[in-house]
Amino acid sequence: MTQIYNLSAPKRATNLSINSGLLAKSKALKINFSATLEQALTAKLAANEADNWAKSNKQAIKGYNNFVEERGCFGVEFREF
Repeated sequence: MTQIYNLSAPKRATNLSINSGLLAKSKALKINFSATLEQALTAKLAANEADNWAKSNKQAIKGYNNFVEERGCFGVEFREF
């Protein structure tokens, strides 16, 4: 699987605006803001890439689904369950 972004790229400081109540509760729990933001952005990027993949492969997926509907799953005759 390919990386969504360059893991070895240097860190860069940035300014963000955040709800003050959310900030206070997060600080009280000693949540690492940078790590949490990176995790959230990685998840968003992965979801976006998956959506783009599904859109660009829509015809192939439709073709495969039609094939399965007409002929069944490949190898079904060897299934033992």
